[in-house]
Amino acid sequence: MQDDRALFETLKRVTTDSIATVLLKKGLRNQWVRGAMPLKPDCPRIVGRAFTMRFIPVREDVPGAMAKKLPVNRDAVEVMPPGCIAVADARGVAAAATFGDIVVARMAKRGVAGIVTDGAVRDRNGLIAIGLPIWTSAITAPPPAAQLMLAAWQEPIGCGGVAVFADDVIVADADGVIVIPAALAPEVAQAGLEQERLDEWQMGQIKRGVSLPDLAPLPKK
Repeated sequence: MQDDRALFETLKRVTTDSIATVLLKKGLRNQWVRGAMPLKPDCPRIVGRAFTMRFIPVREDVPGAMAKKLPVNRDAVEVMPPGCIAVADARGVAAAATFGDIVVARMAKRGVAGIVTDGAVRDRNGLIAIGLPIWTSAITAPPPAAQLMLAAWQEPIGCGGVAVFADDVIVADADGVIVIPAALAPEVAQAGLEQERLDEWQMGQIKRGVSLPDLAPLPKK
């Protein structure tokens, strides 16, 4: 946990833009979750380990699928570790919610750091009042059972076109969500700080009137 705290504090100083650039330099071109944007534009940057959830199309003959609640969905919430970020593969379905305010309230009580879904959420006002940071592709009214059921958690998933494995490191901010492979996270965090220094150096030159072709390289420490 101590190692994660230090790593996460470093990553909180790095934008998703800079992380995307670092990952691209390492040959990883598909780490940006398409479509998921913050429910509130002033969401803070969050960092956490992925707790993956895989939704599939609902099938009416499956016990509990059309009941008033989906026990498997709520069971998943009860095993989420504090500080994790729930990442839901909803197959891009926007006509049924992956999360609503009751489930999200329980997640917040358990110390979950945030939610990312390539599907939809519902109860917008309730979710905003709860305050748990959420990145979603849509807002809807129907509950999950209208079209979805949870098939598994903590397995590899695809969210917004990106492969996500349990315990990958998720960074989410105003620009969206990026997935860092767990083994690369420490290296990416340090390289991200350097990328931030470069961006700040170049912006300073632009503000002084330097033309783009004349931007000087970042001075060595």
